[in-house]
Amino acid sequence: MPKVSPMTYRQVGALLHETGMVSEEKMRGVLEDAAAYADDELTPYATAAALEGFGVAVSVHADDIDSIHEGYASLLAGAAEIAGGGVTVTGVRIVEGEGGLEGGRSDLLAFERNGKPVSVPAEHFAEDYYDHEAACRAIAETAPDDDPRSWHNVGFPREPGIGYDSIMVLATPEQRGALRRHLGLTFG
Repeated sequence: MPKVSPMTYRQVGALLHETGMVSEEKMRGVLEDAAAYADDELTPYATAAALEGFGVAVSVHADDIDSIHEGYASLLAGAAEIAGGGVTVTGVRIVEGEGGLEGGRSDLLAFERNGKPVSVPAEHFAEDYYDHEAACRAIAETAPDDDPRSWHNVGFPREPGIGYDSIMVLATPEQRGALRRHLGLTFG
């Protein structure tokens, strides 16, 4: 992982604007809302999470959610909106596998992408926790086919024993290169 100096929310916003990921108007609006902390140094995780604050990323929550049955639909709707609405996601549902959740249940995360069925294998251990791998694979389906941007899971230095949200960013290869060089982020 590239070694970089800690960044501030303001610096992240400037980089996102310089790389064409957000408009000047969007950058200014987000920074106005974040005025109280815009110049505080960010941890590596907070730097990655700032991408969501600027509207170029989606976060898959690591802690409990209300329900996977509604949560995935909301998550995919947010990703489709960030992607510019070029993909329509409908009918998001969990097709439950056999058995209970205590040892992990093999489910399918199913939905329609522009009217065509998509299913992603998902393993659930509770009704209120995402399968992060399945969620990230489903989010990747919201990028339009003719868009040079694609979704990638953001990597950052992690402390052992801490649960982190999975952060998916929508960016071109050039934009990911800038995020790698200037923010120290990596991409899966």
